[in-house]
Amino acid sequence: MYDLFANFWWVLFPLSGFAFAGWGMFLRYKRQKAVLDLIRSYVENGREPPESLLAQIETLDEGQSGWMSGGQGRGRAPTNYWSLVGLFTMMAGGFGIAALMGVDGGSGAFVIVAMTMGAVAVWALICALTQKRDGVS
Repeated sequence: MYDLFANFWWVLFPLSGFAFAGWGMFLRYKRQKAVLDLIRSYVENGREPPESLLAQIETLDEGQSGWMSGGQGRGRAPTNYWSLVGLFTMMAGGFGIAALMGVDGGSGAFVIVAMTMGAVAVWALICALTQKRDGVS
């Protein structure tokens, strides 16, 4: 069991990410269900639901826009892609230098990490250049 943990300790990070994402989805489901049940009770009693309650349904639907929304869903501010460009460029450079110095024992793992970080930096650069600001693209 020790060997299994020693070789695959890093798997705990993606698994915990999956668990937190699942928990977030479950909580969002419970919120939506509670709002819909409240609207249903208004309709069953023959009353018109308040506009604020109907607006909350639209807000919950906007929060479902996913990771491609650039962080604009769920009431968050837009993502600052320029900071991501700097972050991932520095990380790619650091891992690239570490790979050249042979810190990884020549396995090439840091080269792969540096290339991945570089690719994410390019993605963030493209997003930063194409992001709409105040209705202007």
